[in-house]
Amino acid sequence: MKPIIFEECNSEFAKDQKEYNTLPAFRNNTPEGEVITCWNLTFRERFRVLFYGCIWLNLLTFNKPLTPSFMTTNKFDIFNKPKFSFKKIFHFKQ
Repeated sequence: MKPIIFEECNSEFAKDQKEYNTLPAFRNNTPEGEVITCWNLTFRERFRVLFYGCIWLNLLTFNKPLTPSFMTTNKFDIFNKPKFSFKKIFHFKQ
């Protein structure tokens, strides 16, 4: 799996840290401090998920309390689904 850049990205973690890969993310300035990332699966990983139905997650806590985590395959479980609009499709100006 590789983290990918997505439309809502507004930050990058570990951008200048050579021991880590850059992690593109959406950082929400709320009391909960949400950080959302998107990951692309290889063909082999997709095959495994299809047949075994499992995704493993490894979180580094550095011996601090674990933060709540949520995984989904549907972007709109996290972001609001945009309302359908012909204006957006055809780029009409108001």
